[in-house]
Amino acid sequence: MSDVHANTRTRAGSSERAAQSGESVESLSRGATASPCSPGPLRPPQTRDAQEEFIMMAPEEKLKYLDSRAQAHEDNQEWDACIQDLVRCVALCRLLSADDRLKLAQAHARLATAYFQLKGWGLQAKEHSALARELLLPLCSPTSSCRDDELQVLVCLLSVHLTHGGASLQTDNLEEAECSFLEAERVLGELHQLGGINQEEKMKTELEISTCLSRVYRRLSRPEEALSRCEKSLQWLKDCGKPEKTCCVYRDMAAIEQDEGHLDQAIEHLTKVQKIRPFSRPRTISVVSSSAVASKRDVWRSRKLPSPKREPLLGT
Repeated sequence: MSDVHANTRTRAGSSERAAQSGESVESLSRGATASPCSPGPLRPPQTRDAQEEFIMMAPEEKLKYLDSRAQAHEDNQEWDACIQDLVRCVALCRLLSADDRLKLAQAHARLATAYFQLKGWGLQAKEHSALARELLLPLCSPTSSCRDDELQVLVCLLSVHLTHGGASLQTDNLEEAECSFLEAERVLGELHQLGGINQEEKMKTELEISTCLSRVYRRLSRPEEALSRCEKSLQWLKDCGKPEKTCCVYRDMAAIEQDEGHLDQAIEHLTKVQKIRPFSRPRTISVVSSSAVASKRDVWRSRKLPSPKREPLLGT
């Protein structure tokens, strides 16, 4: 997997270095049909006329074309081709929008999200989300006069923090993940106050942040904070009228309680899952129950106390 990370960084870096060194847009477009993630040409443009038409496009038109083609590849689950086009979008943005920090940040943010969500490549996602964040920070001025620009900055910044937090959690940088998710929570509040996100999307994003933070806190051995986040997630799901989606939260709570040796509470949470989904992994409860019995037996032995005697059966 390290070789894959290295190769991807080399490929992405080559496109960006080409842009920085002044490589022509035409040279980028000639390479737009060769995928850095897999050999062979991409399907569009297929004909020679279409390729010539693409080469003759204005740089702005090339950027729009590659952007829409990347979305088409994503819709068709062609992850490598999608990422290739997004890398080229970043390179073109460097050429065309060197002074437009927002557009360049948006290109980096979209590439970071693709690396993380489509391929699970946390290191590349962190690299590009960090670049996007550096570009956005000077734009986060409280005296901004343009409301539309402010909303776009906040939307992009929210995406950056969510991606960076998820990638940091994946790569075991837990403190960095916590900071990113807390920042995402703050930005989400600002965005909602400005009317830049509807209530449904806000609740969905809050749930994502809270779920991720509970897992961060669990791995940081901070069970109280982890359980508190789970409780918030449960409340949001109940408020949204989606109790059937609480199963994953109850499982997380059971895992946290089991880590702390609170096996009775863990069983209680898993029992709630069983009530919501009767055929959902019943073996898990039996495993935790067995652990609880074994744990109680160990307590008896450690105290050197005799096991409680059984009451005689009636009639014996």
